[in-house]
Amino acid sequence: MQKTHYDCGDVLIVGAGLAGLYTALKLAPLGVSVLAAAPLEQGASSNWAQGGIAAALAPGDTVEDHARDTMQAGCYINDPESVAILTRHAAESIYDLFSYGVPFDRDDNGAFLQGREAAHSANRIVKVGGDGTGRRIMQCLVKAALAAHHIRTYASYAVFDLARSEHGRVSGVYARALGSEEPILFSARHIIFATGGIGHLYRDTTNPYQIRGEGLGIAARHHARLRDTEFVQFHPTALNIGLDPCPLVTEALRGEGAFLINEKGERFMEPIHPDAELAPRDVVARAVAAEYARGGKAFLDTRQMLGSRIKTAFPVVTDHCIKAGIDPEVSAIPIKPAQHYHMGGIRTDSFAQSSIAGLYVVGEAAGTGAHGANRLASNSLLEAVVFSARLAEHIKGQDTQKALSHHSDPIKVDRLYAKEKLPILRMIMTQYAGLLRTQEGLEKALNDIIKLDMKGNYTAPFTNYAFAAMSIVEGALRRKDSIGAHFLC
Repeated sequence: MQKTHYDCGDVLIVGAGLAGLYTALKLAPLGVSVLAAAPLEQGASSNWAQGGIAAALAPGDTVEDHARDTMQAGCYINDPESVAILTRHAAESIYDLFSYGVPFDRDDNGAFLQGREAAHSANRIVKVGGDGTGRRIMQCLVKAALAAHHIRTYASYAVFDLARSEHGRVSGVYARALGSEEPILFSARHIIFATGGIGHLYRDTTNPYQIRGEGLGIAARHHARLRDTEFVQFHPTALNIGLDPCPLVTEALRGEGAFLINEKGERFMEPIHPDAELAPRDVVARAVAAEYARGGKAFLDTRQMLGSRIKTAFPVVTDHCIKAGIDPEVSAIPIKPAQHYHMGGIRTDSFAQSSIAGLYVVGEAAGTGAHGANRLASNSLLEAVVFSARLAEHIKGQDTQKALSHHSDPIKVDRLYAKEKLPILRMIMTQYAGLLRTQEGLEKALNDIIKLDMKGNYTAPFTNYAFAAMSIVEGALRRKDSIGAHFLC
């Protein structure tokens, strides 16, 4: 049967979050096609980022301090070169985003306002509208992308496989229109994955529902090198009101002095860590989980430090609370840990090249090594911008390559099987490969996932979810000691 085939020319980017759109803009004047599962500005985790972007801009703060904090949060297993690149280019990234119209919060003298978040030694978080940073950045980049003549967008397509030439180089991707199982080939000279994280492999997550680790799973199935897959970050303060996904309650609130209490009104972080509520996220998340494990509850109390100011300083969080019937000015906010970010991913070099020729990776799907065992707050948007810019310059500096004519066949699609099995996979990952782990539990998780995907021939998209999940579990099994976000009981 003749397959539908779109030749995208120079570059095809899979994903339309911050990393995907920023790369597309920076690739001008090369022709770029962007393939997305949802219309622009929908379905990307970048939209939901509340905290901000970290950069050493304030007097007395330095790039070296930012790098040291990043290494310390990552338990010193970060890649030093990636950390140096990340922090050295942070300031210019802020100014470049500003040039696209991003209205970062500023004081009366025009200087960028900077807040503080957990594990930072200085105020270096640049934000927009208090807690609307991701959404406002995306609005500006979407506007720029829609006006850019070199960018073409294909919306409402789900990528499920790589196409490869007879020599193994990636020559394109196979996608399907949402609601369909018919494969469509999108070919290009360079393929860039900006596919996001792994959120919906877990029961509780702050990520949009489209984020299921499919890019990671596709790459793993094609034997790409991975790194740090065991390090899954759980945000300690997701709004606990029974929604899937869980609305995020930004860490910046704790940076403003909000504190954690249990159902008795007792603060429980002070005896656990000298930095109390500003301890690293994994420490705070485990402390919150411990309150629930003993049969209690956990809340974020903003009343004393913020009072009515929360409604203007943090409008996104306030809106979530009000919709749930909670007035944060008079009531503490119910919270719980939820999967938030994946430190690991598809291993890349300093120019975002994966181990598979022709496949580049940026954003959360990339394993740059910058985060180590635990991401420092507000380094995620920064990583997306810094390494996307480097990738764009790298591709533009290469000689023009001929388009590849041979394309391998895709795996089959079975949407119904994925719909039936994904909830089971989410429970397995939550129970055995979540915030707290045991060696026995991880071994059971791996066996259960393998059994779950034993359906004769592999089928997408579930096989990709399963490979992503297995890469996390296998990484955790190799890591015998607790470190950062990998915690063995």
